[in-house]
Amino acid sequence: MTTRVLLADDEHLIRGALAALLDLEDGIEVVAQVGRGDQVLAAVTEHRPDVAVLDIEMPGMDGLSAAEQISSQCKIVILTSLGRPGYLRRAMAAGVSGFLGKDASAEELAMAIRKVQSGGRYLDAELAAAAMAAGDSPLTDRERDALRLAGDGATIARIAGELHLTEGTVRNYLSSAMTKLNAQNRLEAIRTAQRMGWL
Repeated sequence: MTTRVLLADDEHLIRGALAALLDLEDGIEVVAQVGRGDQVLAAVTEHRPDVAVLDIEMPGMDGLSAAEQISSQCKIVILTSLGRPGYLRRAMAAGVSGFLGKDASAEELAMAIRKVQSGGRYLDAELAAAAMAAGDSPLTDRERDALRLAGDGATIARIAGELHLTEGTVRNYLSSAMTKLNAQNRLEAIRTAQRMGWL
């Protein structure tokens, strides 16, 4: 039985190389390729892959958000060049079955695809160890939302409007996040949360 695979990566050269290498593997066929996270759902709906291989960092929508949209329709393997500990925890919560670094070989990726297709999990050992060592994010959902919007350059007023909160409440969430992350200012808190994969 052939495993149908969707590849999503914004780097055309990497995506093409992965497709070519996977097509050489017995029992694996790349049925679709997309370069943006916001194209994943439509491609899954159209091509019905068994496994979607998603890069974390893509324009339009990140791979973890795309994974949340398609987790009920196919198995998911996340590829990342960013070994941020929080990403693995977020990936598991999003229904991802495989998680490995972009430095993995084509053979390892093929092994991961086969394993998740058969109902198993495939996790990069180093990324898993780093995630366990880092622990859970100390941020609440609201603190994370406020920091994410602040990281996108939103003003307090805009954050308040988007989250349906008062400006004072937004300031409190940002202040609380800075305290939890032992940050001197908002920018430092955003950088720490991003480095840990919590945003």
